[in-house]
Amino acid sequence: MTKIHPLATVHPNAKLGEDVEIGPYAYVDEYVTIGDRCKILPHATIFNYVEMGTDCTVFPGAVIGAVPQDLKFDGEVTYVRIGNRVNIRECATINRGTKASGKGVTQIGDDVLLMSYTHVAHDCTVGNHCILVSYVGIAGETDVDDWAIIGGGAVAHQFSKIGKHAMVSGGSKINKDIPPYSLCGRDPISFAGVNIVGLRRRGYTSEQIREIKDMYDLIYNSGMNVSDACARIRDGFAPSEEKDVILSFIASSKRGIVKGMGSNVSKGDLE
Repeated sequence: MTKIHPLATVHPNAKLGEDVEIGPYAYVDEYVTIGDRCKILPHATIFNYVEMGTDCTVFPGAVIGAVPQDLKFDGEVTYVRIGNRVNIRECATINRGTKASGKGVTQIGDDVLLMSYTHVAHDCTVGNHCILVSYVGIAGETDVDDWAIIGGGAVAHQFSKIGKHAMVSGGSKINKDIPPYSLCGRDPISFAGVNIVGLRRRGYTSEQIREIKDMYDLIYNSGMNVSDACARIRDGFAPSEEKDVILSFIASSKRGIVKGMGSNVSKGDLE
């Protein structure tokens, strides 16, 4: 049974699923769809053109679906689409897309945690199982792939890409693309190694992790340029999903990937 607090403001045309809870002083606009078992806590705001999946929680002070902070926006109908089991913590903000980008939608995947005061700008895509720690801000048209974790206070330049299973340290300035499976940090931001702990937690074997490390050794530690290193990987490594993910990410990178810092994890770390 859906429960709407008498002090909440919910437009009668909003589409609410089963067992939705909306707390006092929450605001839900007209063109909003909220899936089953979602909780909209007190003082949360959901503006027009937001579509939310099931089992999500929106905490106090969060604002979803505000018009984009983009001077190209001209009042057109654009969207925020949120997956299932997403937690949007206190005072986080997610802006709608813009038609000028060619997307017109800001997309959040399943099982995502947006911690307090995070900002997801217009036309961003955040994949499944991602974590944006408190005070992270990702500028317009940034893509964050599945399982990526961005540390507190990090900021991403417009059009940046963060690869799957990557981890970025807190306070980082992301001005180049973050390769998949990597650890990146320092100032200026640099490749620091492979996200071994994260990959182990997600079921990757030592052999898979070692192969990822060997590929990145070619890219960052062999003295070759990135194009030559990728050619060596393409010809010299057996087919694998990890190889395809790394090569396709680099090939599609428009900003270029982060540089190395002259050090990497040792093979002993993989034992």
